[in-house]
Amino acid sequence: MSEWLLEVRLFTVRPGTREEWHRISRDGTIPLMGKCGITVIAHGPSANDDDGYYLVRAFRDEQERVELSQAFYATEEWAREFEEPLSQMMADYRTAVIPLPREAIEEFAERVTG
Repeated sequence: MSEWLLEVRLFTVRPGTREEWHRISRDGTIPLMGKCGITVIAHGPSANDDDGYYLVRAFRDEQERVELSQAFYATEEWAREFEEPLSQMMADYRTAVIPLPREAIEEFAERVTG
């Protein structure tokens, strides 16, 4: 059984900006992450915080997590379209990285996406 990494990012956005954050994520940054090879399992507004937003991603290992994340943030599309507006909307964020068996991540992804 091989271990992968489940990355959970919890963002706090400035009051009144979560709907726009979600639109940009859904229509822009999440598809761009896919183009960069990043596996996004889930994302969306937090159910318990009006200013909260979550992003759940999976990676084979720490090297892949770092390399793919760096590649994403180095894209022209990120710099041109998303960096400034999202930076202005974000108040804070935290990242947790959890090692899990690949099968557990696959099962979680399947249950989340239906």
